[in-house]
Amino acid sequence: MDTNVGNYTIKLKEIIKEFSLEVIYGPEGYEDMELKCADINRPGLQLNGFFDYFDNERTEVIGRVETRFLDSLTPDDRMRRFDALFSKGIPFLVFTRNLDVYPEVIEVAKKYKTPILRTPYVTSGFMAALISYLNVQLAPRITRHGVLVEVYGEGVLLLGESGIGKSETAIELVKRGHRLIADDAVELKKVSAKSIVGSAPEVIRHFIELRGIGIVDVRRIFGMGSVKLTEKIDLVINLELWKEGKQYDRFGAETEFMDILGINIPSLTVPVKPGRNLAVIIEVAAMNNRHKKMGYNAAEELSARIRNSFDE
Repeated sequence: MDTNVGNYTIKLKEIIKEFSLEVIYGPEGYEDMELKCADINRPGLQLNGFFDYFDNERTEVIGRVETRFLDSLTPDDRMRRFDALFSKGIPFLVFTRNLDVYPEVIEVAKKYKTPILRTPYVTSGFMAALISYLNVQLAPRITRHGVLVEVYGEGVLLLGESGIGKSETAIELVKRGHRLIADDAVELKKVSAKSIVGSAPEVIRHFIELRGIGIVDVRRIFGMGSVKLTEKIDLVINLELWKEGKQYDRFGAETEFMDILGINIPSLTVPVKPGRNLAVIIEVAAMNNRHKKMGYNAAEELSARIRNSFDE
């Protein structure tokens, strides 16, 4: 069952630690300040007085272009312009390239209790890294009951009723050299308009439950190479007990999809019954999914051969 987690925030101290930011000015309690917007703004227009459509929840970044402009202004003019910017209630301001921070900027920051940070990274590289990091940390997310494994580089999400054999199949896949990401609870994050990334809640990370045995620490038994923290979801496989009389797809000409947080992920339904080696089936499904992404579809190839044989 899906569980809506809601909107997320991240504390400023986590961003500072992740990017080793230098704190030029930090008001009391600044480390616990929470950011909820993944977008970033370079305030060139705002420093010129244009605030139409300005989003004050965005992180503000000053680079070489902005400082070249600011160098041409008098200290009093700079103070007025930054006062207009900081009065909007921005979360914090970052200077890139270890650029010098104007004394009047620090003075205005103290007035509005706005943190001033600095990084040695170039502006475009820092912004790209920060946006990517925030997109993950603040991503919309749900939690699904299932198992997530990496098979031949493909993130495969196994779903099915409790007791269907998801965890046992995951252990067999790990023994065959593949990797476990999550068992029982899989946290799914929409990190972009095209990607869903899965991970395990920290409290149960690397553990797996096997009925009759109990809890197993996969990392300690099979080694560090048997686990992974996160993985993009490439394929969803629904495991269900074999139902006599039900027509299962035997050709695979049409790809089915599952909607996860508004993104369609290719999906399969695999019937389970004694004698079926689910680990091998999942390996083949993962490789076949890779072939489809690379432009080769075995079902379409067979159809073409059949048509050609009739044409002859």
